Amino acid sequence: MLVPPRLLAPLRLGLAASRWLSTPATPGARLDLRGIFPPLTTPFTGLAEVDYSRLEENMHRYATVPFRGFVVQGSSGECPYLTPQERLAVVSRVRQAVPRDKLLLAGSGCESTQGTIAMTVGMAEAGADAALVVTPCYYRGAMTSAALTHHYSQVADASPIPVVLYSVPANTGLELPLEAVLTLSQHPNIVGLKDSGGDITRLGLIVHKTRTEEFQVLVGSAGFLMAGYAIGACGGVCALANVLGAPLCQLEHLCQEGRWQEAQALQLRLIEPNAAVTRKFGIPGLKQAMEWFGYHGGPCRAPLRPLSEAQLEELRRDFRINGWL
Repeated sequence: MLVPPRLLAPLRLGLAASRWLSTPATPGARLDLRGIFPPLTTPFTGLAEVDYSRLEENMHRYATVPFRGFVVQGSSGECPYLTPQERLAVVSRVRQAVPRDKLLLAGSGCESTQGTIAMTVGMAEAGADAALVVTPCYYRGAMTSAALTHHYSQVADASPIPVVLYSVPANTGLELPLEAVLTLSQHPNIVGLKDSGGDITRLGLIVHKTRTEEFQVLVGSAGFLMAGYAIGACGGVCALANVLGAPLCQLEHLCQEGRWQEAQALQLRLIEPNAAVTRKFGIPGLKQAMEWFGYHGGPCRAPLRPLSEAQLEELRRDFRINGWL
């Protein structure tokens, strides 16, 4: 799918800013991020091209799950391995495939502030409701709290859509400092944080310290989703939702109703499968599990490699012993 070159450069923000009023939120209000979001994987053909038809087939299947929306071009989408044109095209295709009442969060982070602004504007034009902006990390030693605060402030000032901060230290080697989060939470165009670090004490402190702001915290893993709800998070962006979307939405429902004993029983059954498709086997494991549950996972782009037979058996065991296979 070809993307017009105009999507690859900043547009006139006065025109693009009209998207703020066309989001599923109430006009003039902050986006409501409450709920579960799968960070979508990117299907590839045997020739390592983006397989848009299989992406659309996955979206049709996900339509039966009560997700709040979808994250496109996050870590699970192999974002670093896609060209800028492919990143925008994937967002455009997903937007066409899902109803407007489903939020679409698009990963627009690049290493430079200028590049991130350009990509964010492009994502807005491709149909995203909000930009999920990962921390720049190549020069991580220079990424002080002041540098990151300046980066995100510049992006949010220029962005025609709301911005969600994204801290994923397992991939970047850099945690978005608490000081920066608290400062940025006051920006009128920064609506929340996706935190994949797993430090519940930190998450609870962020919820507590931003309680007077319209700032929402999304947990970044199904492994601590219940704990996140217990300390006041509003939802989750969970890789496991690509595979077990309905159970994760059920866990959200149980937590919202205060049925903590039932929630705990379900949460415990999700810990091992979640670890298997994240830190243990990563995206190759996630895509393999998707195949077992009727979705199109398929191959990853090189240099990611498929699982070995021993790894496949271990992945299967992690799902089987918890009653999912």
